[in-house]
Amino acid sequence: MDKSFHRFTELFEQLGLHSDPVSIKQFIAKHSPLSAAVSLENASFWTKAQSTFIREQLLLDADWAEIIDQLNKDLR
Repeated sequence: MDKSFHRFTELFEQLGLHSDPVSIKQFIAKHSPLSAAVSLENASFWTKAQSTFIREQLLLDADWAEIIDQLNKDLR
C-alpha cells in the first residue's frame, strides 16, 4: 500500500492549529506529559472535531496515522 508521508506542520494545519515550528514546540511543551491513562484522541485539549479526526485516522490506519503516532510519542 502506498502511503503518503505527512509532516508535523501538515498535521497541525489539518487540526486547525498554528503549524510553524515554534508553535508546534510550544503545543507539545504545554500539553506534555500526557498521562499514559489517556489515549491521544481523548486528551482534554482537543476539540470534538480534532478528536474525531485523530480517532478515525488511527482506526483506519490512514496515511495520517504515522505522524499522529509520532505526536502521541512526543506528548508522552
